[in-house]
Amino acid sequence: MTSFIVGLTGGIGSGKTTVANMFAQLGIDIIDADIVARQVVEPNTPALLSIIEHFGDDYLDGSGQLNRALLRSRIFSFPEDKAWLNQLLHPIIRNKILADIKLSNSAYCLLVAPLLLENKLDNLVDRVLVIDIKESVQMIRTLKRDTSGEAEIKSIIASQMSRNKRLAAADDVIDNSHCDLNLTKEQVSHLDSLYRQYVKVK
Repeated sequence: MTSFIVGLTGGIGSGKTTVANMFAQLGIDIIDADIVARQVVEPNTPALLSIIEHFGDDYLDGSGQLNRALLRSRIFSFPEDKAWLNQLLHPIIRNKILADIKLSNSAYCLLVAPLLLENKLDNLVDRVLVIDIKESVQMIRTLKRDTSGEAEIKSIIASQMSRNKRLAAADDVIDNSHCDLNLTKEQVSHLDSLYRQYVKVK
């Protein structure tokens, strides 16, 4: 079991997946909270059955999968539904993350979670790594990659911790506002060396 855990977070469009993949190329196990969140609502799971009972069959697609886009629009429009969903899913996701951490055997592991700080998952990690970009860049990048409209993206950004608060909670920061992957790789390589040193002295 890995004894040193780095929590990687950042706002929407900050490049969390790109950075996580760079760590993976260095042999580091990645636990992605978004992937875990999808796994716990796969067809016939207790969580999905509870969601459909609460919201209705319209939130299933033609193949029996959760219609995540529809659900996301719903919970951003109705705070009480978001609260209900969080109460259901957060403990299930947390338990799955803990189980996955126990299976990790790389030098250290990376817990990637957009809401690492908001959902108090930072109390599972030894270091908090923030991928930082300006909010204006967030909007541009997210509009390019998502089907979501500008209003919904603004709502998502507003629902996340502010950039200043996120940076205040960081132990380490990667500046990803630029478009140079080599610069990002250099920052990842530096932190990888640092984390391996921390593992040795822990």
